Amino acid sequence: MNSIKTHVYFVPGMAAGSEIFRNINFPESYEVHILEWLIPEKSESLEAYAKRMARRIKEKDAVLIGVSFGGVVVQEMNQFLKLRKLIIISSVKSKNELPRRMKLASFTKAYKLIPTSLVLSADDLTKYSIGPKTKKRLSLYQEYLHVRNKQYLDWALEKMITWERKDKLKNVIHIHGDKDMVFPIKYIDGCEVIKGGTHIMILNKGREISHKLLEIF
Repeated sequence: MNSIKTHVYFVPGMAAGSEIFRNINFPESYEVHILEWLIPEKSESLEAYAKRMARRIKEKDAVLIGVSFGGVVVQEMNQFLKLRKLIIISSVKSKNELPRRMKLASFTKAYKLIPTSLVLSADDLTKYSIGPKTKKRLSLYQEYLHVRNKQYLDWALEKMITWERKDKLKNVIHIHGDKDMVFPIKYIDGCEVIKGGTHIMILNKGREISHKLLEIF
């Protein structure tokens, strides 16, 4: 007798690829899909982009999980889907949870100064408080930065920093690390806390996050 599988879709962090989920493991009753980043169309809105991403989910009642900027995108995808669960990891639920530096960058348009044309580096991300801060984490983060398209990078940075959602979605479940320096937990409300979890805990706390996700499922 064949068991019915639960389909789980992941959207990675900004500029990252499927490799960041290498330490996430589920039983055979779950089928995992990674939604790689699409290249945005010129001047494409976040809503229009989310709609294109949502079209790639074929199953009804799927679980959708987004990491960091991917968490922002899955929340925008939610309006086009009927999901079993909507989960974000190391992300934010509204612009109110963004750190002060990002809010300032949005106000001053400082994000436009990041030289993505020279190929985005983790150091650039760190300067604007949207990347890891220690050399070890910078090196690890850089290893997984795979999307180098300037149009995507410019678009993603702007959409992350200028996200306008005011009210959090009622159905979103939030997993966050208490050592996250990109989105400090002091600005985060109502989340499942991973002790010692940093912004890249999807990589170095994969087993713990896998267990936490299974509990939520």
